[in-house]
Amino acid sequence: MTVACIGLGANLGDAAQTLRDAFQALAALPRTTLQARSQLYSTPAWGNEDQPPFVNAAALLDTALSGPELLDALLAIERGFGRVRTPGVHWGPRTLDLDLLLYGEAVIDLPQLQVPHPYLHERAFALLPLAEIAPDAVIPGHGRVRDAVVRVPACGIAPIGG
Repeated sequence: MTVACIGLGANLGDAAQTLRDAFQALAALPRTTLQARSQLYSTPAWGNEDQPPFVNAAALLDTALSGPELLDALLAIERGFGRVRTPGVHWGPRTLDLDLLLYGEAVIDLPQLQVPHPYLHERAFALLPLAEIAPDAVIPGHGRVRDAVVRVPACGIAPIGG
């Protein structure tokens, strides 16, 4: 079994409820146990700022799925929540975004999957929820989550519970 860290985000519809439902979908994955989930965080839009604010969170999974199998499962959950990925469009509004942030301490470099997530160490909206549930997780090449989170400004990110 491998501990995998998942970043969750949404900013269309009832984003908070979507993330609550997404936690349940993660818990239902085969050969996987949901070990922990963060509270929800309100996050100003990032990248493309002309869109609604996001709700972000993190989940800790214990899984027997390989990295690519887990990615496929995450993408299937996204599609189940109405996510349509448009090639070439980054940082836009979304019904649900699930990112495989860490897969144990593995470094995976495949065309469809890069772990650790390439920008994890720079993104407070991913690090703050992750630090809540996995402060000692190692970001290969960047140190522990608890150390990375203090190096990035929180930029208006606030916990909203639930």
